Amino acid sequence: MDEAGRDAISLHELVLENGRSASPFVWRIRYALAHKGLAFESRPVGFTGIPKLFGGRFKTVPILQHGDMILSESWKIAAYLDRAFPERPLFSHPAEHAMVQLMDAWFSAEILRRMVRIYVLDIHNATRPEDRAYFRSSREQRLGGLALEEVAADRETRLPALREALGPLRAQLAQHPFLGGEAPNYADYIALGAFHWVASCSTLPLLAGTDSALRGWLERGFDLYGGFGRDPRMRPLFE
Repeated sequence: MDEAGRDAISLHELVLENGRSASPFVWRIRYALAHKGLAFESRPVGFTGIPKLFGGRFKTVPILQHGDMILSESWKIAAYLDRAFPERPLFSHPAEHAMVQLMDAWFSAEILRRMVRIYVLDIHNATRPEDRAYFRSSREQRLGGLALEEVAADRETRLPALREALGPLRAQLAQHPFLGGEAPNYADYIALGAFHWVASCSTLPLLAGTDSALRGWLERGFDLYGGFGRDPRMRPLFE
């Protein structure tokens, strides 16, 4: 390993009032680092602390610092990790990279978008007290001026559509233990990150208790890399 490879890695990650890492995009990189066997130092930050990092250079987390390299956005970080640490690649071939990007586009449009509208008030209530005013104003603006309480008011009626939208994951998991096949890949880390996000704040279980396909996959995903996805602060994902 060259000199750059020996530099310490720091990961700036969004945390809630209870200290739990919450961002689905941060969790992708947490899994990516574990996949490669790379230790890192966690640098927790709240929503209002992000603009104070690195002179306001970045608006979102994750932010990864490795030697002189500082970068944000999960896809850019994943690409950098494969360049800097080619052992245990996240993407075995450009075709795999392209297919996982397609999966991410579908997942963001069909799953994350629905999750936001169901859990946005829970996220607000779980954030650090000093972050709540910012979170409310910024998210209500994105949601067309609706109050968070209005967005969440009928969430129970919208939950079945979200559960149904997860059908492609169930279909894949009926044939393989992971979305990546016999072993997890970055597609698993994308999806697992979203479930970690919900589990960090939810007051409404996302999944039916009978959802055995997703239950088995989540158990395997949380157990990966020595069980680093396990956390007693996680809220129940199943009814």
